[in-house]
Amino acid sequence: MKDQLEAIQKEALESIDNSQEMKELQAIKVTYLGKKGSLTSVLRGMGKLPAEERPVVGEIANRVRETITDALDEKNDKLESEALEKQLETEAIDVTLPGRPVQVGGPHLLTNIIEEIEDLFIGMGFEVREGPEVETDYFNFEALNLPEGHPARDMHDTFYITNDLLLRTHTSPVQARTMLGYDGDSSVKMICPGKVYRRDTDDATHSHQFTQIEGLYVDKNVRMSDLKGILDVFAKKMFGEDREIRLRPSFFPFTEPSVEMDISCKVCEGAGCSICKKTGWIEILGGGMVHPNVLEMAGYDPEIYSGFAFGMGPDRIAMLKYGVDDIRQFYTNDKRFLKQYHNA
Repeated sequence: MKDQLEAIQKEALESIDNSQEMKELQAIKVTYLGKKGSLTSVLRGMGKLPAEERPVVGEIANRVRETITDALDEKNDKLESEALEKQLETEAIDVTLPGRPVQVGGPHLLTNIIEEIEDLFIGMGFEVREGPEVETDYFNFEALNLPEGHPARDMHDTFYITNDLLLRTHTSPVQARTMLGYDGDSSVKMICPGKVYRRDTDDATHSHQFTQIEGLYVDKNVRMSDLKGILDVFAKKMFGEDREIRLRPSFFPFTEPSVEMDISCKVCEGAGCSICKKTGWIEILGGGMVHPNVLEMAGYDPEIYSGFAFGMGPDRIAMLKYGVDDIRQFYTNDKRFLKQYHNA
């Protein structure tokens, strides 16, 4: 049995020395030291030895096990070290190479425009309000003097979810909700930016989803001249101090009287060009005095309170201000287009 143990030790050490991989080393350990390994099989026969030989053979067996175990550990450390060195060589980084430039993003052009408009109106005492994009028929239409069957509803071409729920076609419902919250006995001065939706065919000047900013001021003795003054400040701050405005009569169900506002064409300075269709003016927004019916439905007494409202499209304002000729550019996420306006 001593000869068997020594032969196992010699064979195991040679196998360990010749091993080149961790898997191979693990297989050697199982072959010689495992439950069914060579050393274990020999030790099972110790019971047949004379009693006086068992301690001697046992001592030899322990020494053989320790020798093989130490050899396995040493070889394992060596293979791990070699594997690490190989990995470091193959994954080496040349720290002298120039770094790769990191692409820095920035706010979307429409975000910039909306924030610029918000800052302007906040400076004039307006607060910013928001509301749900999924709106009820009542707040989107009826509370704004557009009862069921009103022909002006056709202008909105609405996305209906149910008979009573829809994707809002304008941000005016935020105005109605805000006025209701004041119980008809307090002034309201607010703007409400947000996304709106209409069933429209997308082309260079139309989109089924776009942005709007609407404003509202309700108080005692609010006049049309107040609206004109506010809009004149807006036009000059957004398009330049030399811009002029004009108000033209128009119609909106929720305002009476209603107006469209034009600004003088920046390209031709009012002389007439293809941009302004030879008129010298460009339509920019609509507004007017809040209709008495809208005030009453919101809980305000139109004999005491009056107000004005206006609505504008940041998309159109951005197109005019920066010379963008296709509204779809704002929504196609073309980085070549968007990066031009990171610092706009």
